[in-house]
Amino acid sequence: MICGYYIKTMWTLFFNTVFVRRTALRFGFFACLASFAYSQAPAPAPLAIPNPTYVSIPLEIAVNRPAAEVWKRVGKYCDIGEWLQIPCTILSGKDGEIGAVRSVGNEVLVGKTELSYTYTQPVRTGRPYNLYHGTLEARPVTATTSKLVYILIFDNSILADDEAREKDKAQRTAQFTRALQNMKTLAEGGSLPPAPARGGGPAR
Repeated sequence: MICGYYIKTMWTLFFNTVFVRRTALRFGFFACLASFAYSQAPAPAPLAIPNPTYVSIPLEIAVNRPAAEVWKRVGKYCDIGEWLQIPCTILSGKDGEIGAVRSVGNEVLVGKTELSYTYTQPVRTGRPYNLYHGTLEARPVTATTSKLVYILIFDNSILADDEAREKDKAQRTAQFTRALQNMKTLAEGGSLPPAPARGGGPAR
């Protein structure tokens, strides 16, 4: 009996010792593996820009129609699909209401008046936020005439250099100058020519 008890006790101690060692080895292995994987993971791109450089692009065009008529024709949130000649659908919310999101750049309607609205593009995962905003307004001039005003503002410091920033600004200016001309044409009762071929223009 005593011998049997002794053998059982020693076997239990041996098993526990081996189990403890194996457990320690396994824990150490996985801890090292996790540490290695963490140290090898690329650092996430910063979303905040430490030294932003904001640029604005103010544009306007005269329209031979009253402001209210102009806005009724081209001022709905997804009218951009017609005058910029790109697809547009409302992804959430209701066209013209604060918080509506359209498929163009996933832009969110963040402000509006009777004859204007302001939108922004949201933060995107892994990309610095450039605070992109746009405002479109139909502004009365006389009882029968008005002007359309389009103002863009964004941070262009994320671009490579001054040359890239000037090129980006020129592309956006050309794009929205054409958009204003299209809005004028539509508001004055005309029809648009076919859309130009798209290729490599800046995001809205």
